[in-house]
Amino acid sequence: MTMEAVNAVLHALAAAGSMAWEILWPLILGFALSGIVQALVRREHVTRLLSGDSPRALAAAAGLGAASSSCSYAAVALARSLFRKGASFASAMAFEIASTNLVIELGLILALLMGWQFTLAEFIGGPIMIVLVALFFRLWMRGKIVDAAREQAEKGIAGSMEGHAAMDMSVQGEGTFWQRLFSREGLDSVAAYFVMDWASVWRDIVGGLLIAGAFAAWVPTEWLRAFFFEGNPVLAAVWGPLVGPVIAMLSFVCSVGNVPLAAVLWNGGISFGGVASFIFADLIVIPVILIYRKYYGGRAALRITATFYLAMVLAGYAVELLFAVTGLTPQARNATVIEASVSWNYTTWLNIMFLAVAAFLLVRFFLSGGAGMLKMMGQPPAGSESSPSSA
Repeated sequence: MTMEAVNAVLHALAAAGSMAWEILWPLILGFALSGIVQALVRREHVTRLLSGDSPRALAAAAGLGAASSSCSYAAVALARSLFRKGASFASAMAFEIASTNLVIELGLILALLMGWQFTLAEFIGGPIMIVLVALFFRLWMRGKIVDAAREQAEKGIAGSMEGHAAMDMSVQGEGTFWQRLFSREGLDSVAAYFVMDWASVWRDIVGGLLIAGAFAAWVPTEWLRAFFFEGNPVLAAVWGPLVGPVIAMLSFVCSVGNVPLAAVLWNGGISFGGVASFIFADLIVIPVILIYRKYYGGRAALRITATFYLAMVLAGYAVELLFAVTGLTPQARNATVIEASVSWNYTTWLNIMFLAVAAFLLVRFFLSGGAGMLKMMGQPPAGSESSPSSA
């Protein structure tokens, strides 16, 4: 390997490392808050609320999904688990979308690295996508297709995240919110969800950072601007939401892991709506599509993928138009994550503080027997048949 190649690799790794430093504290905060919600909301309550596809059921699915943070693979496994326990297919998919795209940590990282407009766009576009998916499912996912999907889901074919999805570690005791949270069971439950969620998503985050670092270091900005038609606002607005999900499909990472790459793409000229559709598309990356086929059958997987893609594109267009009309579309393409560096500033102090929180939860997790839970993550739930998974 030549010195020029070594320098290029080091440049990419340095960019990835600086991005990781910038997003560390919001990730810890987001997963901690998500752990608190999951610890105090019981799984049976979730399933009961998702039994239909009415606006109320979809709203409940979106709200509960947003509070139940998951990586893409765990979200897909959890949606299947809810579907098997009686949730409607539309509500299970709405929960799946919300649990990866309407979560606290995603909003925090988008605001920190790209600006509050991107966070607002995500939380406006997400519900639009959920509504569109529910409407399209009424047209294309009903009758024999859903019956066949449920029959396939009931076969017990498990993936590598089924063990994680099947675990219900919520607090079962009674009392006020604070009493339940600060009880021994409550703190152990929060620690368990915090560590298990990190264990399920860290590969995606690292992968996203490495891909973003490589893009930032190696792909010329001029090439990206030409590819995204930055010089033609109308064509760029049409092209961005169409191509954003395709890029995400090939990146193989989850929504949180996609944010650094989204920053690179934004600096490179992709449209505002294209950023939104790109982040939404973590649920149609190629490994996830293969999991859909395993869980619900080939015909259902094809319709899920097509429906999700169409909804992502239309949600991206809606965001593009809405923000253009209101004048909220950001004009500067200077996402600071690309030039981030480690220094003694507020980010460093926040990282130190939240690393202490993470250390406390990690120690509590292992003291309460968490090592056994980590081993169970890749195991099918009791009574199911396991098979090799691409997840």
